[in-house]
Amino acid sequence: MSHALHPMLNIAIKAARAAGALINRASLDLDLRKFSAKSPNDFVTEVDRASEEAIIEVLLGAYPGHGILAEESGRAHGTKDSDYVWIIDPLDGTTNFIHGLPIYAVSIALAHRGVVQQGVVYDPCRNDLFFASRGRGAFLNDRRLRVSKRTRMTESLIGTGFPFRRGDNYKRYLQMFEAVMPQCAGVRRPGAAALDLCYVAAGYYDGFFETGLNPWDVAAGALIITEAGGLVGNFTGEADYMYQREVVAANPKIYGQLVRLLAPYTHVIKDAASGDAATGSGAMLTPETALAASVQADATAAVATKRRPEPARKVMISKARSDAAVGRRRAPR
Repeated sequence: MSHALHPMLNIAIKAARAAGALINRASLDLDLRKFSAKSPNDFVTEVDRASEEAIIEVLLGAYPGHGILAEESGRAHGTKDSDYVWIIDPLDGTTNFIHGLPIYAVSIALAHRGVVQQGVVYDPCRNDLFFASRGRGAFLNDRRLRVSKRTRMTESLIGTGFPFRRGDNYKRYLQMFEAVMPQCAGVRRPGAAALDLCYVAAGYYDGFFETGLNPWDVAAGALIITEAGGLVGNFTGEADYMYQREVVAANPKIYGQLVRLLAPYTHVIKDAASGDAATGSGAMLTPETALAASVQADATAAVATKRRPEPARKVMISKARSDAAVGRRRAPR
């Protein structure tokens, strides 16, 4: 690469490429791969686990005192109370991988005291490496990334992800789809959120939205977007998205227009200090309770939507300060 990289970013790239090589080898013999379902339609393969092990080995080999938050093993590895936490999705797009559809990626981010500082998303099928260091810009291989310059929703291509787990609020998503689709030039759903976010950074998409995502799905891609000049937040437009299971991202002009369309469908959990009805207590909202309450809100709304299909009213909330806890507490699986 033509420019000097942060040492920790270099290690993340090394880990991502090691995992990508393993995934590419496995893709040649898909019929021999073993996989199981974590829940209906939510699959994990032996390749996910092997990829995660390879990533963790590289990261902890270089930084044994760091913490780990990984999709398959959670916080089982690394130092639990470290200020540095690596957030890992070893194979984003597992369902695509199982079916031989070449749209999946490795995602690795490094958070320091809850703020993501380094991010890598590696597409092994195309050998495309998206990466960013906070304050130093975002890149695809050797090319500097900038978000698109489109200003009108009617000209914009929007990425999304469909709900797929049992119990997901399908009617809520269809209402969002119905709100967004007529306002834009097209909607796409490739099936790998980490790559979707990078496509916003690269200007392939003008915006993106999805519900049900976890920190390892969005941490690296979100940094890459912001370093490319884009914005990322929850459906109310605030920066609190990591643990809220809803995310919207876009160039600055399209971002505000997407937020206006999606705000009525927010399930953002309020800061408990201001009287959090979701948790029923006055304690500060933690990442664990934010995720648990958001999952419960999705399930409750799914049932309610069957009886009353009209869109939910906009909820006025205060920002939950859960980002700062990413390096100190384990997010539930």
